[in-house]
Amino acid sequence: MKNSTKIQLGQHGPFVSRLGLGCMRMSSIWGGPTPDETESMATIHEALDNGINFLNTGDFYGAGHNELLVGKAIKGRRDDAFISVKFGAIFHNGQWLGMDLRPIAIKNFINYSLTRLGIETIDLYQPSRMDNSVPIEDIIGTVADLIKEGKVRHIGVSEITADQLRKANGVHPISALEIGYSLADRQIENDLLPTARELGIAVVAFANTAEGLLTGELNAPLAENDYRNHFSRFQGENLVSNLEKVDVLKQVASHKGYTPTQVAIAWVKEQGDQIMPLVSMSRRSRLPENIAAMDIMFTPEELNTLNTTFAIGAIRGGTYLQR
Repeated sequence: MKNSTKIQLGQHGPFVSRLGLGCMRMSSIWGGPTPDETESMATIHEALDNGINFLNTGDFYGAGHNELLVGKAIKGRRDDAFISVKFGAIFHNGQWLGMDLRPIAIKNFINYSLTRLGIETIDLYQPSRMDNSVPIEDIIGTVADLIKEGKVRHIGVSEITADQLRKANGVHPISALEIGYSLADRQIENDLLPTARELGIAVVAFANTAEGLLTGELNAPLAENDYRNHFSRFQGENLVSNLEKVDVLKQVASHKGYTPTQVAIAWVKEQGDQIMPLVSMSRRSRLPENIAAMDIMFTPEELNTLNTTFAIGAIRGGTYLQR
């Protein structure tokens, strides 16, 4: 990826790297083991060295561990990094309890995040989801107040509807929408993506390989202890049917000389200049492959094959990304 490859967050926002680094997998996920911190920090350093400055974390990733890790990694390199933080999700003993988006809670969350990260200002601050428990005006208005206090630079949102996005942007300009988007999860194309384009809001697209479905490395059935067995997409005949679609992706990738994962990331990148693929990594060895994906170009025939094979509704079953 060329260092000059940038994307603007919002109509008047900053320019950041077109490829984002998701740091979530550098911490324990769903009670699993914590990856090697030395390797995780080295991954962040190498990403920064390659011009990938958009670092995405959440105050609930690893119960604060992820922010502490990112904070250590960017120490002495604050100007090289653009820090995106999600807030609002409440966990206990690894179990999700719900959301807390009250203004009083947000004002508490921000100070803990700043302390763990070791910085004075968070570049992009966003509720991780909106559940209608608190008016959007109160949530976005509180973050807007944090901008006035100098604790936040820009406001983002995540996992919301088109109507919620429009309402949030009416309270304060929204710079970025973080949402799951892949060949296998295209529901946002119906209304959310057009709304973001209309409002000039950048899209930070995570889960580009749809929980590993698009890596080309899965076989049916999955191992009994695989967490994906909980999702209907990976069960029984659904998985068999879905892997038949993935075979087409594998053929396109093989013909182009790339991996299915690279082609899946590149497809997301090709959906618009305002879209950033956000790729989770915890090992340096994955950086070259993901960086190279950003230079992949498609012929009209290749795009037609992918878009037809993975049309909305073609993938059977869902995951927690299903809207």
